[in-house]
Formats: sequence, C-alpha cells, structure tokens
Amino acid sequence: MAPIDVLLNLVPQHPDKVLSHLSTYPDLAAAADANGYTLMHAAASYGHVDLLRTLATQYHVSPDIADPDQETPLFAVEELRVARCLVEELGARTDWVNEEGRTARERIEEEGEFPELAVWLKSRESGASGRETRVTEAEEGVGVETLAGTEGSVLNRPPPLPEGMQVNMSMEAEQPEELSPDPEFRRRIEELAAREDFQSEEGQAELRRLVTEAVTGLGGEPEREVRRRLD
Repeated sequence: MAPIDVLLNLVPQHPDKVLSHLSTYPDLAAAADANGYTLMHAAASYGHVDLLRTLATQYHVSPDIADPDQETPLFAVEELRVARCLVEELGARTDWVNEEGRTARERIEEEGEFPELAVWLKSRESGASGRETRVTEAEEGVGVETLAGTEGSVLNRPPPLPEGMQVNMSMEAEQPEELSPDPEFRRRIEELAAREDFQSEEGQAELRRLVTEAVTGLGGEPEREVRRRLD
C-alpha cells in the first residue's frame, strides 16, 4: 500500500495520526492516490477542519487542489462549517467549475442534498444579484435567513397591520381639513346682519370686531395699547 493510501485511510477516524505522520513525511501533504484523491479532499469530506487548516497553512496545500475531474475539496463538503473554513478562512473559490462545467453549489443542488449548504454557497458566488444569505446554525437543525443589502444589515418583513388599518406611502403633502364655522360665531354674525344699523359705521365696526375676534381667538374687549412712559 502506498504511503498516501495509508494516510487517507487514517483520515476518517484518526486525523491526529495523519498530522503526526506528516511531520515526518511533509511531501505527502499534497500527494494524491491513484484516483487523484488528496488529504484535503478527505479532510473536507469527513469534516476535519483542523486538518484542513494545517494542510493549508503549515504545508501550503492549495484549498483549490483539484482531482482528475477538476473537483476541489469544496465539492466534497457536506457540512456548512467545513465550507466556511474552506471559503472564509482558507480562500477556496466558490466559482470553480469541474469538467462538467458545474460549481460545487450546482453539483450539490443537482444531487438534492444539503440545501442549506447550497444556499450559502450561492450567496458567496460573485454576481449574486446584490443579495446576501446568512445561514445560522441553531441547536436543532440549520436555518437559512435571507438578507438584503451589502452592509450585512438584516431587512426583515414588517409585521402585518391590524385589520382595517392602511398605511399611505404617498409623497404628496397632506391637505389640511376644512374647518367648519363656529356655530356661536355664525349666530352672532347673523344677528348683526339682521340689525337695522348693520350698514352704519357702528354696525361695520362691530362686524370688524367680530371678525378680528374670530381670527385671533381673542374675545372680550380689545387690549389697550400700552406705551412706554417718557419722562
């Protein structure tokens, strides 16, 4: 059995032993078996992020190392946290295409597995129509939360309005409501108009006083003019 095959067989259950062997045989870090399978592919598939980090940072293995089908370790990922490690920490490309011209996200969608992973990968691809998708891992399951904008701000739909209530989003200026005449003012005007001396100077003076009172809101006798005393 070739040395790389030995290490690949250790990856699922004993990633720590893989690291121990690599300290002695560092050239195996980027080696591939007869099928082009590498330690990076195996670590991504089995979810060993510490092994991924060590291979990339200490042994300088590219996170986009490809097998004969031109598939990178991202194509082997089954967990969101592993995809985050590859893409956000190690710089793996999400727009890499295999021999069939498919990205890792398209491959996952085609197989119909790990939908939350496919959604997150789509959000990381360039030209995602200005949309971002944040995937939050809860204690039970994984939920997908869609965001809008480019600053990471969450735009949630507003709660529904109570029944019978509407919101007017018009930019037109609101017209003030017409004020109905004060019944008492109307009564006094009608009484004044019915007087015989309405057209006289006294009647017109009374009319002006009533109008002034209605406009200013001041009732009773007009205020006296107060002048500063000059010594």
